[in-house]
Amino acid sequence: MENLKKNGMFSVIAALGANLLVAASKFVGYAISGSTAMLNESIHSIVDCSNQILLLFGEKRANKGQSELHPFGEGRAKYFFSTIVATMLFFGGGALGVMEAFEKLTHPSHEIDHPSIIIMILLFGLIIEGSSLRIAMKEIYTLNTEKLSLMEFLRESRHSEILIIFTEDFCAVIGLLLALLGTFLTMMTGIAAFDAFSGLLIGLLLMGAAIFLAKEFYSLIVGESVTASDLNKIKQAFKRPEVSRLIDVKTVHLSPAEILIAAKIDIFDQKEHESYTIINDIEKTIRQSLNDKRVYIYIETDKYDPNYQRSTDVN
Repeated sequence: MENLKKNGMFSVIAALGANLLVAASKFVGYAISGSTAMLNESIHSIVDCSNQILLLFGEKRANKGQSELHPFGEGRAKYFFSTIVATMLFFGGGALGVMEAFEKLTHPSHEIDHPSIIIMILLFGLIIEGSSLRIAMKEIYTLNTEKLSLMEFLRESRHSEILIIFTEDFCAVIGLLLALLGTFLTMMTGIAAFDAFSGLLIGLLLMGAAIFLAKEFYSLIVGESVTASDLNKIKQAFKRPEVSRLIDVKTVHLSPAEILIAAKIDIFDQKEHESYTIINDIEKTIRQSLNDKRVYIYIETDKYDPNYQRSTDVN
């Protein structure tokens, strides 16, 4: 359980349980009432359940470890499955919701039955989804060791699963509030278009969230460097009396908790015979400063040439 919380997967399991329960209640509500907003919310919950199953499968693949084909493991499997969730399921759920809502808006016979039952089911869903969002917020608080603002954390975090779950739960709560508003207005005025319009807004909300997530996961799949804070810790390790200059350092996340570091340093001539010990000490310092991550480090020595220019031409 502690390991699940540490890598951000506990919120995935909690969200799956919540969405299974809520989806069942929403489909009952739709069957009774014919509400467009309720149908869109039902689709949303089914999409969310599929999302969590894919994330759990991605977690299993990511934990397969190293192999001859994947010498650094399959940690980025999380990013791949998160991208599928964002671009196909999440966006598909939003698009289907918009299509259904548009049809109801242009359908003169659209009616809502038993709005009071819908409201009770939506309030029940709001309690469950709110609890799931609260769990996600607790995990964000645990993972946010640098005390960033929520938006900064979401953009800086390499934990794709917590980004998905937070976005899902946040959209679920907003979607339920929109569905409640649409149902209440329909009940008060007798105009079913309010219900259909709220369903349209829910669909657009999901599509917007999908675009945001797809952008974030594209960057993670291509390969993001470490955060500015972690890069500063890495550079501090090279500040030693034996090291004349850190010529270059490059980093990339192989998974949320795995980092590849490649560096080139210039060691003072009188200390070159100690290069093996110096490099080992630098690696030890880096691992201690990034003790919450698995780190692969490759350091080579060279002489700094201020006139050297790296070729950017590709033949």
